[in-house]
Order: sequence, then structure tokens, then C-alpha cells
Amino acid sequence: PALRPGLGPAPSRGAGSRAGAPAAMARVSAMISPVLVLFGCDLCFVRANRPPSPVNVTVTQLKANSATVSWDVPEGDVVIGYAILQQRQDGQMQRFIREVNTTNRACVLWDLAEDADYIIQVQSIGLYGESQASKRVHFRTLKETDRLPSNSSNQGDITMKGLDKDRQLQTGEIIIIVAVLLMWAAVIALFCRQYDIIKDNDSNNNKEKTKPSSEHSTPERPSGGLLRSK
Repeated sequence: PALRPGLGPAPSRGAGSRAGAPAAMARVSAMISPVLVLFGCDLCFVRANRPPSPVNVTVTQLKANSATVSWDVPEGDVVIGYAILQQRQDGQMQRFIREVNTTNRACVLWDLAEDADYIIQVQSIGLYGESQASKRVHFRTLKETDRLPSNSSNQGDITMKGLDKDRQLQTGEIIIIVAVLLMWAAVIALFCRQYDIIKDNDSNNNKEKTKPSSEHSTPERPSGGLLRSK
């Protein structure tokens, strides 16, 4: 160290700073450690309470410019919304759809390019965050000249068959009701006819009872007699 006049050697600054650095680092680490512990606990809590990933992700009702995505959510988990990541396979376009406060398990994708390949992934939104993304699902839109797939037409046929069956059931019920009403009307008419016949018979019997009594009654003789001539 350099000698100063009347003061002796000057203290070394580098040694003092090196001696105080570990103490400062210890104080900083002591202040940061509780924060890191709390952050880690919160992160673990959020991860533990995230909903599971959606399952059975399918794409139906394919058209040239639209498609319908549907999925299932495991029972027992609170789900308040969903998020869908939609992107073209060639990477030209990417879209993120997010909706909360809903219990829908399907979403219609609009403004799609015709005859293009797409990849989608679905996430469930819970009270404490989003789930992991579902498995990637690939689909291809139709051309404007293409018709709907055969399975879609079959679904339509099944729906029409179901409607026809319901109509047949309704028609059968109406026929049964009409038949019951006709039976009741026939029973009432038969009862009224029998009642009229019984009433006529009673009136005829009463007439026959009163007629013999009038025939066998003796005629009244006049009180005054004829004067005989002498």
C-alpha cells in the first residue's frame, strides 16, 4: 500500500469490497428465497388444478369454406371455456379462437380456404388456467364442386328416417284416439237405442193394462124408468 505523509499506509479498497460481497449476496438471497418458494407453490397449485386436455377431438360437416370441431371433456372437472388453435399445414395462416363462460363442446370454423389442409388443437379453460393442448387433428376442406361425404348423407338419411318414424308414431296415436272415440260413440248410441226400446215397451204395457178394465166395466143405468100404459 502507498504511504501517506503522517497517516501511514492507505487501506486497500479491493479487499474491503471483496469481503462485503458475500454478505450482500447472502442478504439478497435471504430476501428472494421466500418469494421463490411462494412462486413455486403457486405454480404447483395452478398446475395441479388445471383441467385435463380435451379428448375425442373430431372434425365433421366438412365443406369448402367451413367445418365443425367437436370434443369431449372428462367428467368431474370444472371447465368454463375452450381455446382452439387453427393453422394451415403450409404455415400461411394461423388463428387462435378463445371463448369463456360457455359449456359448448363444439365450434364452427369459418372462412377456410377450399381444398386446403388444416391442423387444429383444442384446450380446455378452467378456473386456474388452461389445459395442455389436445392431440393434433388434421383435416382437409372440400372443393366447391365436391359434394358432402357419404357419411354426412347417411347421417341425413338417419335423421329423415327418425323423423318419418316419429310421424308414423304420431299417426298411429291419432288413429287409436279416433277409434276409441268411435267406440264410445257407438256404445252411447246403443245405450240410447236400448233405452228408447225399454221406454216404448213400458208405455205399451201400461196401455194394455188400462184397456181391459175399460172394456169389462158395466154401463150405468138411467135413474128414471118408463111409464107403462094401462
